[in-house]
Amino acid sequence: MTRARREEWILATSNPGKLAEFNNLLSNTNVRLHALDRQSEAPEETGLTFVENALIKARHAADVSGGPAMADDSGLCVVALDGAPGVRSARYAGSGASDQDNLNRLLDELAGVEADRRQAAFLCVIVALERPDDPAPLIASGRWPGLIATEPAGHNGFGYDPVFFDPAAKMTAAEMSPQQKNAASHRSRACGELKRLLRNRAG
Repeated sequence: MTRARREEWILATSNPGKLAEFNNLLSNTNVRLHALDRQSEAPEETGLTFVENALIKARHAADVSGGPAMADDSGLCVVALDGAPGVRSARYAGSGASDQDNLNRLLDELAGVEADRRQAAFLCVIVALERPDDPAPLIASGRWPGLIATEPAGHNGFGYDPVFFDPAAKMTAAEMSPQQKNAASHRSRACGELKRLLRNRAG
């Protein structure tokens, strides 16, 4: 049996941790990801949805690299806040806000909101393009449902992880081991869908 030819793709990130995580999640495919050149200026994320922002980043990476590229956009959506922070999850407390600033604002916004109205979900969308003008991008999404706790717990993870409570695991994302989080996360679920799309495209 002939082994499938390895495909070299660019991931729209200069973060080595994200690159390693994506390569791990796609390890049983023939896709190998490389980080975008650190000298490349990130495009402005002007989209109103995760899909739009992921497409902006993927198209920029494909244009800069001259080859196939993919990008993800993700965030937290809270039902009681009409989907906020949403696409502004990384800057919910303002431009340049820290993770702690964003988390504090979220808890302030939900002060007094009862437990049965604190439903939330982490969402992730991945867009893969074979070239900048690819008319049929692959679009995969993943959703991780949970609740927003009234106070932080756990020291792992980042961002909103200390207050994102997973009812199935009975702990926050920040209390999970990396292995537990990777098995449940929105990014893991989106990568699972992306693998299916890549197989169908190849086959």
